[in-house]
Amino acid sequence: MGKLKPFVVVVDDDESVSRAIKRLLRSIGIAAETFASGDAFLDVLASMPSYRPDCVILDVQMPGINGLEVQRRLSGNGMPVIFITAHDEIGVREHALAAGAVAWLRKPFNDELFVKTVRAALDGVPPV
Repeated sequence: MGKLKPFVVVVDDDESVSRAIKRLLRSIGIAAETFASGDAFLDVLASMPSYRPDCVILDVQMPGINGLEVQRRLSGNGMPVIFITAHDEIGVREHALAAGAVAWLRKPFNDELFVKTVRAALDGVPPV
């Protein structure tokens, strides 16, 4: 019996970004599901206790609750969080990393760096 595919959730209000990331992850053998808002993702988590992604990729700025609030609500559950954002404000980045995010990538990011970051998060090692 083989190991299950890693499962990653992408939460980003930009559908084209979510689609591209999902396609990239699938191309390297990682299952992915996308959500257009933090609210939608948290609703699924709350309604399905068995729903447990191996890693969560969050946009910082989204309508409704933002990525930082999603991260706060996920705190203590052991799911690695990677932030992706077009807005790289140093204080926000420091806050997210101090709160346990494993990485912070500025959009547009290099696919190779993104894949390396996701693999490191799934393996439980700090990204390079």
